[in-house]
Amino acid sequence: MKSKKLKLVVTAIAITVVAGLFAGCGNSSSSSNNATGNSSNSSSSTQAVSGSITLSGSTALQPLAEKAVDGFKAKNPDATVNVQGGGSGTGLTQVSQGAVDIGNSDIFAEEKDANLAKGLVDHKVCVIGFAVVTSKDVDVTDLTKAQIQDIFTGKVTNWNQVGGKNLPINVVHRTSGSGTRATFTKTVLDGTKENDSVGTTQDSNGAVQTAMSKTSGSISYLALSYLTDAVKNDIKEVKVAGVDPTAANITSGKYPFWSYEHMYTKGEATGVAKAFIDYISSNKALIEKTGYIASSDMKVK
Repeated sequence: MKSKKLKLVVTAIAITVVAGLFAGCGNSSSSSNNATGNSSNSSSSTQAVSGSITLSGSTALQPLAEKAVDGFKAKNPDATVNVQGGGSGTGLTQVSQGAVDIGNSDIFAEEKDANLAKGLVDHKVCVIGFAVVTSKDVDVTDLTKAQIQDIFTGKVTNWNQVGGKNLPINVVHRTSGSGTRATFTKTVLDGTKENDSVGTTQDSNGAVQTAMSKTSGSISYLALSYLTDAVKNDIKEVKVAGVDPTAANITSGKYPFWSYEHMYTKGEATGVAKAFIDYISSNKALIEKTGYIASSDMKVK
């Protein structure tokens, strides 16, 4: 009898020990997984990046990039972001050469140069709308595509030829490397080339804005991000074929003069460059506040 009782006790103890070992292993594994997961999540959400990058290119995208620097620096105090202009062509050339970390562009790199695009990775960060604009002394508020084409090719030289008062037209062009100009040619001029011998040429959105505010009878085109309330005191937006350059008309496809804003990197983005691109493209509030449109809002491609 004692022998049977002893066997039962030993068996019970053995079962308890084995069960405890399995429980311990299970808890240890679960605890390890949770710790790893928490550590990984914490690292990905709070770890700041450090280092310095330089951006160049599109002056249409420049205001957003500059506005984003302060917020990005607040999250990444050891990171430095230098934002330069120069036009989309400059940005694409410099990033392909490795002279800058990010090349900003209003157009796809392939549209500029297929060979230049090789090795570049495209990051669409938002959409930008553009407006055909005139100086405040021009009384024309609506132009057809055909009329705009005639003005920028020099066929029409006075505002009275398109329903306005007797006032000479002063055309302000962008340089040939401008992404804004390429978009204007594609979406408004329908491929017709501007006549650079007519009027003057400026190398950035900001320079166009300044020139137009000082030039009577002028016409050009600007990124909507430059058309602040203060600027609108000197420069007026023009409807294109009866359609206003508003976000609603752009996202619905009613208004043609817009483009994606691209940040190109040579190879996959890493470090500060990746963090800065991610910060801008995910910050819808900043995008809209500075006059741009979130890519996710587009109903047309």
